[in-house]
Amino acid sequence: MRPVRTAFAGALLGTLVLAGCGQTGGTTASPSAPPATSANAAPSSAAPAAGFPVTVEAANGKVTIAEKPKRIVSLSATHTETLFAIGAGPQVVAVDDRSNYPPEAPKTALSGFKPNVEAIVAQKPDLVVVSDDLDKVVAELGKLNVPVLHQPAATNLDEAYEEITELGAATGNEAKAGEIVSGMKTALGKLAAEAPKDSKLTYYHELDQTPYAVTSKTFIGQVYAMFGLTNIADEAPDAAGGYPKLSAEFVAQADPDLIFLADVKCCQQSKETLAARPGWKNLSAIKNDRVVQLDDDLASRWGPRVVELAESIGASVTAAAKAGAN
Repeated sequence: MRPVRTAFAGALLGTLVLAGCGQTGGTTASPSAPPATSANAAPSSAAPAAGFPVTVEAANGKVTIAEKPKRIVSLSATHTETLFAIGAGPQVVAVDDRSNYPPEAPKTALSGFKPNVEAIVAQKPDLVVVSDDLDKVVAELGKLNVPVLHQPAATNLDEAYEEITELGAATGNEAKAGEIVSGMKTALGKLAAEAPKDSKLTYYHELDQTPYAVTSKTFIGQVYAMFGLTNIADEAPDAAGGYPKLSAEFVAQADPDLIFLADVKCCQQSKETLAARPGWKNLSAIKNDRVVQLDDDLASRWGPRVVELAESIGASVTAAAKAGAN
């Protein structure tokens, strides 16, 4: 069973301002049955799509999907990206207001953080995908017989792969989902293999300017671990929750070699704004121009584009290691 993170930690990963595990999942295909007919009706020529009905085990238990979904609603920016990546884009009729990628996603005023059941049902969905069960939206939609897949924020890469696979099965795009997962594993493995060995570089990943950070136990922390970096937040007083709130003094004393900012678009943070903070202008990362401005979205989502995030991190680590060797 995947550990369930606290609602606070999930909100951190799921929002842009604070930069934002369910059960071990899998799929089992059930035998398809012929469509029922009445005594006075001609038999239907339409047969269920191959692989359906299908049962997917998500955070909200085993969810059976009778037919290939034709009207999917996504209330998760990460899952919207995944749905389009696996070829389910044409099946998606509405996405939440934070789903800004890909550009062609049918963005609406629907909210994944304040879900409105009536507004969701108005889209006539035959499948709803969520990453958070806020306001008991899963149960409320269940009362209306709307299938819902609750796929929470992944806590590691294996869970990210698993959720992509499950969405592939649930939408009838299992083969393409498998290709995506395989490609991610290959690309990330290559990046890890090419990473400088024994660089002994330290880093600080900033979620917001409070500042909140991430530890190595989080999803994003494990991506950094691929490159052999040491996370200064692991030694923070409240590191146990994975998302410690650091003091300016703590960061200044740790003096990380690299600083990665995931609050660029949301909060306009940069090397210059960091330097203006009390006690930070002499940090090594600032003096050596090793402040890396990440794409906020890539740094808060656990879908297929995590490879792009890893590429940005890898390039920065390589540059810093080369500079340190010269």
